[in-house]
Amino acid sequence: MLTVCELFTSIQGESTFAGEVCAFVRLSGCNLACSYCDSAYAREPGTPESVDAVYDWVRSQRSRLVEITGGEPLLQKDIEDLACRLCDDGHTVLIETNGTVDISRLPEPCVRVVDVKCPGSGAGGSFRMNNLNELRPHDECKFVLSDRADFDWAREFVARHRLTAKCTVIFSPAWSLLSPKDLAEWMLADNSGARLGLQLQKYLWGDAARGR
Repeated sequence: MLTVCELFTSIQGESTFAGEVCAFVRLSGCNLACSYCDSAYAREPGTPESVDAVYDWVRSQRSRLVEITGGEPLLQKDIEDLACRLCDDGHTVLIETNGTVDISRLPEPCVRVVDVKCPGSGAGGSFRMNNLNELRPHDECKFVLSDRADFDWAREFVARHRLTAKCTVIFSPAWSLLSPKDLAEWMLADNSGARLGLQLQKYLWGDAARGR
């Protein structure tokens, strides 16, 4: 069984897959409470659904791209079953995780989009460092930045762990906290190898995040 917050199909707004039509499976429950969280409602109790029911819903959407997110989806033990079935069915499966839970349990074909929480998130230091050893070239590490101090911290973390040699690295400005233009200029001056990531869904629908 899975505890589901919402199921919806929308435009993928983040990651290297931004702009594609995507079926979203948002699971309930999270072990963090980040200062800029735009899906805090996912911490509320969800609806129990069988893996079969969620799998059938995804297939009904006829979307090649699927994202399993939260909340923190890796808190639910049956996520591997769903991910395996979707991968076997030919879907490209993204798993967005906050980086605090072991990612090695996920099926090899999945794209793990792993957050590394910066100090400005209020959850700095929560990252499970062993996850760095599990990253593959098709995975992505995301840093959501609230200010210049977060940028400097993220830049140093990326350099110290040679992260761009392991996977795609994305620097994303926290909505309404950091100007995308400022971040772009810092990245131009620094050229650390990270990629600028914008929340496309916010530009399309603003703060109406639910079901988007």
